[in-house]
Amino acid sequence: MRILLYGLLYVLWSLPISCLLAQERVWFDHPAERWEEALPIGNGRMGAMIYGGIKHEQVQFNEETLWTDGPRNYNRKGASKYLQAIRDLLDQGRQQEAEALAMKEFMGVKSESEDPSAWLEKVGQIRMQQHGPFADSFDDSNWPLIQVPYYEGWENQGLEGLDGAVWFRHTFTLSKSDLTENWSLDLNKVRTNDYTYINGRLVGASAGDETRRLYRIPQSILREGKNTIAIQVINLAGKGGIAGYKNANQHIGLKSDNGKFVSLHGKWKYHIQDQNSPKIGSYQASYQPFGVLNLQFDHERATEYSRTLDLNKGEVRVNYVVDGVQYKRTYFASYPDRFIGIHLQADQKRKVAFRLSLSTKHQRFALRHIAPNTLALEVQVKDGAMRGTAFVHLLLKGGKVAQDRDQLLVEEADEAQIFLMAATNFKSYRELDNNYAAGALRRFNTLIQHDFKALYQAHIQDYQKLYNRFGIQFISTAQADTLPTDKRLQRAVEQDDPGLIALYVQFARYLQIAASRPGSQPMNLQGIWNPSLEPSWGSKYTTNINLQMNYWPTETLHLSELQQPLFGMIQELSLAGRETAAEYYAARGWVLHHNTDIWRGTAPINNSNHGIWPTGGAWLVRHLWEHYQFTRDTTFLQEYYPIIREATLFFKDFLVKDKSTGWWVSTPSNSPENGGLVKGPTMDHQIIRSLFDIFDQSSRLLNRDISLRDSIQQMRAAIAPNQIGQYGQLQEWLTDLDDPENKHRHVSHLWGLFPGDEINISHTPQLVEAAKQSLLLRGDEGTGWSLAWKINFWARLRDAQHAYRMVKMLLRPAGHGGGSYPNLFDAHPPFQIDGNFGGASGITEMLLQSHVDGIEILPALPQEISTGTIRGLVARGAFQIDMEWKDNKLSCVTVISLAGQDLHLRYGEHEVKMKTKKGGSYAFDKELKLKK
Repeated sequence: MRILLYGLLYVLWSLPISCLLAQERVWFDHPAERWEEALPIGNGRMGAMIYGGIKHEQVQFNEETLWTDGPRNYNRKGASKYLQAIRDLLDQGRQQEAEALAMKEFMGVKSESEDPSAWLEKVGQIRMQQHGPFADSFDDSNWPLIQVPYYEGWENQGLEGLDGAVWFRHTFTLSKSDLTENWSLDLNKVRTNDYTYINGRLVGASAGDETRRLYRIPQSILREGKNTIAIQVINLAGKGGIAGYKNANQHIGLKSDNGKFVSLHGKWKYHIQDQNSPKIGSYQASYQPFGVLNLQFDHERATEYSRTLDLNKGEVRVNYVVDGVQYKRTYFASYPDRFIGIHLQADQKRKVAFRLSLSTKHQRFALRHIAPNTLALEVQVKDGAMRGTAFVHLLLKGGKVAQDRDQLLVEEADEAQIFLMAATNFKSYRELDNNYAAGALRRFNTLIQHDFKALYQAHIQDYQKLYNRFGIQFISTAQADTLPTDKRLQRAVEQDDPGLIALYVQFARYLQIAASRPGSQPMNLQGIWNPSLEPSWGSKYTTNINLQMNYWPTETLHLSELQQPLFGMIQELSLAGRETAAEYYAARGWVLHHNTDIWRGTAPINNSNHGIWPTGGAWLVRHLWEHYQFTRDTTFLQEYYPIIREATLFFKDFLVKDKSTGWWVSTPSNSPENGGLVKGPTMDHQIIRSLFDIFDQSSRLLNRDISLRDSIQQMRAAIAPNQIGQYGQLQEWLTDLDDPENKHRHVSHLWGLFPGDEINISHTPQLVEAAKQSLLLRGDEGTGWSLAWKINFWARLRDAQHAYRMVKMLLRPAGHGGGSYPNLFDAHPPFQIDGNFGGASGITEMLLQSHVDGIEILPALPQEISTGTIRGLVARGAFQIDMEWKDNKLSCVTVISLAGQDLHLRYGEHEVKMKTKKGGSYAFDKELKLKK
């Protein structure tokens, strides 16, 4: 058996990459019942989720530039007047006062708001009535039901886009003995204001998302048997409703002083009192869904069903049999032609029949027929400047199509081809295009004149040009691919499945190709896929790790050009961030705080205890430098050098001398998103040192700014250093304040270990041990992206088995903590795409590292991935690496020099240093001896 296995491996290793990847798929044997089971397609500009329903198919789609709000200035004029006062308060240890002052005078400017006073008074009048919805005797028999609580907002329970006043009612039962107890009502979180009644009596009223609702209930109002709770919830913006606890196992309900508990989880009755609430401003915009393409079939039951995302072709296929007829649907998103295509087929003539319609969650929309076979959907984003138009066109082989109100009705066709395109009035982060629709229609009319099959072939050719650069194969002990992906995830909890890990890497590459293309926007918190009008964290760009994590594996996984959208954003942020640097810090250069959006806001947002974090831009500069490291493209470096220089100038002006130590420190700031507003967080200093080093090296390469370089070198040497604290940990702050019981998801002070490199095994062994202690204290558990970050940490620490344990945790089925949804989307929860890319980065770090002292082969290979092959991995210095291993030992490695740099290659005790020629290929054996 072992001989047969190695024979199979030999055959696999000898095949081209396109053959090696024949089984790379995410697939199911049933349609999706929820969004996290649907399969994604995308072309950078449009993304869609395929449910694969038999009777009702829904293709939920997005266009990357449909956001709330519009171009505006985010900066508070003259905020720098308060900078020194905030710094002084922090110096004096008066953190709460510093945060209060910063909240009042130092945060960004919200979008336009309307005065809600009159509206609040109007919806409050109902509480003055004698027999209002709060009354015990009120007749709620006609009210619909909703599941309560819902931590992510009533939007996830069908109340999409609802802001306003809503009443909720529920009953609970108490025994006679219960009435002798003292009771409190625990609702935990309500979004955002509540007036809470029990048996018609007001027991509490509170405002704000973060206020805990724990209300004492007077004994006199409770009774034996049925009791009624009624709550008026008022929500003016964002998520709404009775949120309860993030941990769904922790119920809301009544608590007695003696430990009794009456759960209030379940179906509540509700009534929308008024949803015409006034406009409330927001610090930044939110990414929006566009619409849904609906296909209605006369298929009730099907056999032989499969729904497959084929990673080799970049397409989704749905296959099933109904009454002896084989039906096949193919879905793809074309980057060359900027549209989504759907091909419906049957193996018998005249069997393709369905209804087609377009729908949207946006309240302001219009549907119209613009040609016999063509529909248009126009949407207007609520309270914003954004508009969009989607077009869908039907092309039939055989059969006929008719218009039926807002639908197209297809009968007796042999096959159908569907073209879907969408566009918005977005022109740039500074400007809208009011005439966008006419141009979009011209492009669509040109598109539908092309042969559909030729468009499909153009998509395949374009996609495979990127995808087939790279291959990865880990041999599993069983035919795991024969299991649907959801079942495979479940089985992998108990049984090792190396092939699933390899698939996860390729799935991440697929998502990058689908979501980040030259000319598109960079990937946001959910890539380009979002079904919600109120997505978590606005589905925008969180720049204190999440945006950066999206692009951690891009260079390594041989997709270098897919960073172009990120680089374009950095250019725009460097322009927008100049005003923020001047208004907030009276500084030169540019700055970015912990979030941005499509309108390139760079000011602090949300709350001063985590929103004032000035090193987002400096971190993004590292992505420019890493691109140079991987490509050695000096033309690129020269183009982006001004951005590097301006970011450096900002911190030259921003850093201040700490009076007690004499070190240069970053203040005010925070250690994301932990500990509040502080002076001198460790992460800031690691990032700033990295920025200064990048400036130093790039200015030398380009022979620029000698005098500035000298002053930056001097300043860099005096920045507050990494420190080891009382528990042997790497300190998170300037002083030794770390709590050994703190299990916070961010491990920001280990930035210098990864993605930075100043903490490394070769040169800083004491700091490596301190970083390891910090990880052990913080614990393994975390949200999805946090688990992914920890894979990278443990790989850099060369602890293969711990890194592998973190991979297993990332790949566990999503539950109450981080993991993976059935379609392999990362679970924060909810879905955040950064964990997919962070996980892929960590897996490649286990196989290859090139951040210090050349290229290290298999630095953290776990026992469970004993046999494998990889093609097309890229290392710093512009080297492509192909390698094979078995029995946990390297078999051979081939290095292709992409830029003619000197090669330094290491594996275990073996090492080679040599000159290379651009385009040269160098094959080595297991001891790194060059093959003749």
